[in-house]
Amino acid sequence: MSQGAMGGRGAFILFEGADRCGKSTQCKLLVDGLNSRGVEAELWRYPDRTTAIGKMIDGYLQSQTDMDDACVHLLFSANRWEKRKLMLEKLASGVTLVIDRYGHSGTAFTAAKKQPGLDLEWCKSTDAGLPAPDALIYLEMPVEETLKRDGFGGERYEKTEFQREVVKNYELLRRDAWKCLDASRTIEDLHADALKIAMGAVEECRTGKPLGTLWED
Repeated sequence: MSQGAMGGRGAFILFEGADRCGKSTQCKLLVDGLNSRGVEAELWRYPDRTTAIGKMIDGYLQSQTDMDDACVHLLFSANRWEKRKLMLEKLASGVTLVIDRYGHSGTAFTAAKKQPGLDLEWCKSTDAGLPAPDALIYLEMPVEETLKRDGFGGERYEKTEFQREVVKNYELLRRDAWKCLDASRTIEDLHADALKIAMGAVEECRTGKPLGTLWED
């Protein structure tokens, strides 16, 4: 029986972490694992590069265009806001969303640029009011380890020192509720832990947990 058929809303499961820490792999495995257990689940990624705003972001990340840093941050935020209505509809219908990056990434990455006025609080403010994750799984991995992974350096933000600043910002954003996993472990072990976390969140949402809003803590 699917989650929607059982009643209650779907869960919002978020994966965060530095580039090349394994988020995309774990997101896909988790969606497959949930669906195989009768939980209707979908994989979303931010930025969503298929929308008009997302295509502008993609050009920037591929270093094809240059933009003001505040403008870029607002584009990333708008990319999340433009899907808010659909997100709420999906969750209300019982679909669990597994999401690769969200406002936490937007804040950690923009603030890492260390530009005047673009501090953590300002970066957070543009996403205030968006739906909050029911479970945030943070994959921890030293930047030195991510450097060894295939594809590192292919996009604008994949620079060693910049990634170190991103990790520092994640540490400042971290809350007790985050589920922090050592991303240097095997893919299978990480998946087992992520699945356990996700199934717990699914059950909470099925039995009436209200959906929160981002940064309300």
